[in-house]
This record gives sequence, structure tokens and C-alpha cells, in this order.
Amino acid sequence: MKRFDFRARKIVILGLARQGLALVRFFTRAGAHVVVSDRAPAERLTPELAQLNGLPVETVLGDHPFALLDDCDLLCLSGGVPPQIPIVQEAIRRGIPLSNDSLLTLQLAPCPVIAITGSSGKTTTTTLVGEMLRQTFGASRQVHVGGNIGAPLIDRLDQVRAEDWIVLELSSFQLELWDPRLAWGDLRELGPDVAALLNITPNHLDRHPSMAAYADAKLNLLRHLKPTSRVILGADDPVTARLALDDWSDAAGDLPQTWQLDAPLRETGQALKDQGVDIHLFSRLHPVPRGAWLEEHRLVYQGATICPREDVRLRGDHNVSNLLAAAAISGAAGATVEAMAHVARTFTGVPHRLEEVASRGGVTWINDSIATAPERAVAGLRSFPAGAQTLILLAGGKDKNLPWDAFAEEVLQRVSYLIGFGDAGAMIVRTVQERAAYRQQPAPSTAIVSRLEEAVHLAAQIAQPNTVVLLSPGGTSFDAYKNFEERGEHFRRLVMEVMATAKERI
Repeated sequence: MKRFDFRARKIVILGLARQGLALVRFFTRAGAHVVVSDRAPAERLTPELAQLNGLPVETVLGDHPFALLDDCDLLCLSGGVPPQIPIVQEAIRRGIPLSNDSLLTLQLAPCPVIAITGSSGKTTTTTLVGEMLRQTFGASRQVHVGGNIGAPLIDRLDQVRAEDWIVLELSSFQLELWDPRLAWGDLRELGPDVAALLNITPNHLDRHPSMAAYADAKLNLLRHLKPTSRVILGADDPVTARLALDDWSDAAGDLPQTWQLDAPLRETGQALKDQGVDIHLFSRLHPVPRGAWLEEHRLVYQGATICPREDVRLRGDHNVSNLLAAAAISGAAGATVEAMAHVARTFTGVPHRLEEVASRGGVTWINDSIATAPERAVAGLRSFPAGAQTLILLAGGKDKNLPWDAFAEEVLQRVSYLIGFGDAGAMIVRTVQERAAYRQQPAPSTAIVSRLEEAVHLAAQIAQPNTVVLLSPGGTSFDAYKNFEERGEHFRRLVMEVMATAKERI
């Protein structure tokens, strides 16, 4: 394993979430002087503080005072801590380097690394890649999946062997620190060994100041490659397709001028060509020179059939794209077509992603809590053919300053009842109603409630046989929950309570 010597160095960690706790464990084992700070008071951090018991670590809670930076050698950020906050800007002014769990994992990994990012589909794709590689390698190599999915890997690298593979899901929040002007350590030829950029569409604009800034963070994945790195790009997305094309007229669509992406895309695409990077593509819409695609209702990798489209267990066209992405990525790491086929035919999904919670009396309840952006909710809606069922949509949460027009169009085509909940519920209902008026067509029946439990109980009252109740919020969970997983788990419990109550009445 490559080494940094952190003994006796002062490491300050901001944020006591999953990534922050993993960093605490890693640095205390490395012999560092560790200080962890969280803006929340102690009474709101009881489970997190319990995990620090017995560790030689200082805690500073309720604020991030600048005094934390005195004699600080390295400032590490949890994913939920934006670099724009005053203490991070002060650290940059003082010349204190920054890092996070994902960057350190890649710098210290003792084995090849696959890193996957994108605006949508990255968790399912990352999970599929892990499954395809495990199916290929069996017991001969372990496949360690982590990063923005599941548990961070930084504190478990001592369990990783040189012959293993690491598969990382990376968010824009993690990637924005992959900047040589800010980061700890040398980023030249950092890697990863396989880098996948699935798509770039508007997301997290409540944190990133512009679409250009958001895309720039994603592009950091491709800026520090090894000479032997392989790159996987989505050919159906107009942003990522441009990275592989000399003639942008062949790209999948136009980009809004307000995004201001032409210059960074040309610069990054040219750098990939200058380095001679091995680029593979994936597409659900047309064949590609190398990679994975859909052809005559067959999933294909490098010309070999993976399986017929009808054999795929996952729901929705977007999940066909995720499977094709996973085939291209895992194939670049040595996965076999047989392994890809097995996973495509058996994999039924990741929790909170079009997850069927219950079905009774002709009413099916679907948990798509992962849909924290309108685009993700649109993908969920398109998984249910228009007119094939009554569709009740539960939409809401906290808006990320994203456009909702395409979402409204999809709702008008597919949704019978729209129930808005949480901070954004009223805005979502109003947007759909305004779009209906503009289109001069009927809007779905609508209701606005405050909380998810009210939305579930109202849906239960409305639902008749041949109905799907879909939680696909389009907004984040942060108005009422710690994360989308907590929201999805609450939805599951609420549905089970509704089922139990209905059974008692029979």
C-alpha cells in the first residue's frame, strides 16, 4: 500500500456522518492527532458520538471555530460539508491542504480501482459492476464496493489485497476536492484504473453555484488519469457524449448556452485524446464502436449478446442504460459476458430505487426515494406505461433549485393523482397545474399535505385495484429526514401500517 505518514500530524475532520467517522477511525489508527467538528450539538449526535468511544479524538461541537485551523496539517471534509463555508475558505487562505475519504482511498489503494460518477444511475450501476466482477472472479479476488454507496472504504484498506478490485461511487461533493490547488498529495497520474462518467444533467444546484461548477466537479474524475486508465462514457447524454466526439453535431442533443460547458468539455475531451486514453461507450439508442449497447432488443457487449431485453429483471429503460453502463465498465476490468448475463437476469434492484414494497388488492406500492431530483422522478414515472394503470404519485421534499418543466410534462402524461408533501409539495403541484393550463389540457387530481405519512394515508384512501402508488419525490429528504434512505424506510413502515390496518378491517 502506498503510504502517507500521518503520525503526530494534526488532522481536522469536519462532519460526523459516515465519511467523517470513517476518517476518524483511519487517522487515529495512523497515529494522527485527530480533531473532529460538527455544527450539530451533542444531543443530536448521540449515535455518532457513541462510535467515538475509546478513540483518542477531540470533539468540537455546535460550530466550526477558526481556532481549529491552528497548527492544522490537513483539513478533511465529510460529503455534506461544502467547501464554500467560512472555515474551509480560511483554510484555503492559510494554505492548509484539503482532502476527503474518496481521494485518500484512491491515493492509498493497494489494488486497481474503478470510479463511477454521474448525475443519475451511479448507485445502481456501481452495484451492478460489483456483482458482475464478483460473478466473474468468484473466490479468487475480492471486490470491495464503497465510496458514496454503503460504507466508506478508507478505514478498511488494510483488508484489501493487491489482486482485488475496488469499485467506488463518487459524488460531485467528493470530486470537487480533486483539485491540485487544494488537495493533499500529488494528484498526477492518480487514476482511477477505470473511470466512468455516466451522464451530467442539472443536480445539486442548491450547493454548486452554477451548472458549470457542478460539471467541473464531475470532470475532475478525468483530469488525473494514469497512462493505462480506461474511460467509460455515456453516449446518450449530450454532455458526456461530447467528450468522445470531434464533431459535436453527432452528440445526443444541444446544450443550453447558460450552462457554459463548451470550453471545459473541449479542454477535457482534447486532453483525453492527447493522452491516448482508451475510451469505451455505452448506449441504449444506437451501436457504439467499443463498449455496450442495445440492438434489436438485445443487450450487447463488444458485439456479443448479453441477453434479450425481456430477460432483464430491473424495471424501466433507465435501468437498461444502467446495465449497459455496468457491462462496459466491468468489461474494461475483465468481466465476462456470461457474468454480465447472469447479473442482468437475476438482479432485482437496490433498495429505495423503484423498490416494490407491497402489493395487495390490486394496489402496488413502489419506493423510489432515491429520486432526489426531477430528472430521477421522470425516469421513475417512465417505468410505468401511460394508461396501463392508475398512477398515484407522491412528490415533494426539498427542492435543489432545479428545473421542473420536464417533470410536469411527464406527470400530465402518466399521473392520475398527484399528492405533494414537504417543503416543495405546493410548488410541485402548482408547477404541474400551470403546465396543464399552458398545454390547455386537464391536470391530474391534486392534493397538498405537510408530511409523508399524510400522503401515504391519503393515497391509501384513493387507491383502487390496478393502481400503483409511487413515491418518487423529485426533491431531497433534508426537509424532514437525515437522508433519502431514512425517508424510504419511513415509507416502507407507513405502507406496512396501512396494509395491517386494512387487514384488520377485513
